[in-house]
Amino acid sequence: MATAATKIAEFVFEWEGRDRNGKQVRGETRAAGENQVKASLRRQGVNPTKIRKRRMRSGAKIKPKDIAIFTRQLATMMKAGVPLLQAFDIVGRGNSNASVTKLLNDIRTDVETGTSLSAAFRKYPLYFDNLYCNLVEAGEAAGILDSLLDRLAVYMEKTEAIKSKIKSALMYPISVVVVALVVVAVIMIFVIPAFKEVFTSFGAELPAPTLFVMAMSEMFVKWWWLIFGGIGGALYMFLQAWKRNEKVQMVMDRLLLKMPLFGDLIYKSVIARWTRTLSTMFAAGVPLVEALDSVGGAAGNSVYEIATQKIQQEVSTGTSLTVAMQNTNVFPSMVLQMCAIGEESGSIDHMLGKAADFYEAEVDDMVAGLSSLMEPMIIVFLGSLIGGIVVSMYLPIFKLGSVV
Repeated sequence: MATAATKIAEFVFEWEGRDRNGKQVRGETRAAGENQVKASLRRQGVNPTKIRKRRMRSGAKIKPKDIAIFTRQLATMMKAGVPLLQAFDIVGRGNSNASVTKLLNDIRTDVETGTSLSAAFRKYPLYFDNLYCNLVEAGEAAGILDSLLDRLAVYMEKTEAIKSKIKSALMYPISVVVVALVVVAVIMIFVIPAFKEVFTSFGAELPAPTLFVMAMSEMFVKWWWLIFGGIGGALYMFLQAWKRNEKVQMVMDRLLLKMPLFGDLIYKSVIARWTRTLSTMFAAGVPLVEALDSVGGAAGNSVYEIATQKIQQEVSTGTSLTVAMQNTNVFPSMVLQMCAIGEESGSIDHMLGKAADFYEAEVDDMVAGLSSLMEPMIIVFLGSLIGGIVVSMYLPIFKLGSVV
C-alpha cells in the first residue's frame, strides 16, 4: 500500500571551508540538517570548518509591489546572462522581506529539481496570477524568457503606479474626513459639556442651534461606545461583503464608475489597465481567446470582467475583437478606433499599448487636478463643520447682555 510522501523541511545553512587546493571558500546551502550539508560539501571536495543555520526573520506580507520588483531584478539579471538559479539566489539574498526570500527559495528548489519556471510559479497562485504564469510559459516555449520578463516587469510597474495614484487621490479626502470626525467627537465629549455647565447658570432660553449641538453632545457622552463601535462594525462588515460577495462587488463597481469627480478617474484607470494587459499578452504571442482569460480580472472592475467574458465568447465564435468590444458598450470610442486600426494593420499590441499610454497620462493629469481641487473643498467642509459648532456655542454669549 502506497503512502503519501511527506515534505521534509529545509533550512538555509551558511558555511565556510577549504577546497582541494586549500583555498578558503564560503557559501550557502539549503538542506534538512547540518549532516546533510557536510555530506554535500564533501562530495564537492570542500572540507567544512564552520556551518551555521541562518536565522530567518518573520517576514512581512508579500505585496504586488514586491513581486514587481522581483520580476524587474530577475529580468535584468537574465538579460545580463546570469543563470536562472544563480539569479534566484542573488535576488533572494538581497531582499529585506524574509517572506519574499522564503518564497524565492522554494521556487528555486522546484526549478532545481527539474520543474519548469512557469509550473513553479503556478504553485503559488496567491502571488503569481494566470497572466504572469502564461507570459512566463510563453517565454520559456519561445526561448525569449528574458524579454518577456522585461515586458512583464514594465506591465507590473505601470499597473502598480496607476494603483498607487488612485489610492493617493482617494486617501487624502478619506483621511481628512476621519480626522474631522475624531475632532468633532473630542469637542462633543469634552468641550461642549463644559459650555453646558456655564449656559445652565444663565437662566435664559438658549438658541435652537445651541440646543441642537448640546443634545448631540449628550448623545455622544452617553453612547460614544455604541456610536464608534457601530460605525467600526458596519464599516468592517461592509468591506468584508464587498470583498467576498459578488453581487455587492458588482453594485459597488458600478457606483464607483458613476461617482462625481472620482468616477472618471477610476474609469480611465480601468481602461488603461485593460488595454495594457491585452497589449502585453498579445506582444507575448498568447492567442486572443486565452489572453482574454487574464484580461478581465486584471482590469480590477467586475463590470469590465463580465464585459471581457462576453467579448471572449463572441471572439471564439468568429466575431472581430473591435465588434465584440463595441457590443459591450463600456469602451470609449478612441479605444475602439485604435483596436480597429490595429486589426487592419496586424499590430493590435502596438495600438493597444498606445491607448494604454494615453489613458495612463490622463490618469496622471486627473490625479494632479483632483489634488488641487480637493484642497479648497476640504477647507470649506472643515470650516463649515467646526465653524458651525463653534458659532452655535457662542450664540448664547452674544445674548449675555440682554440676560443680565
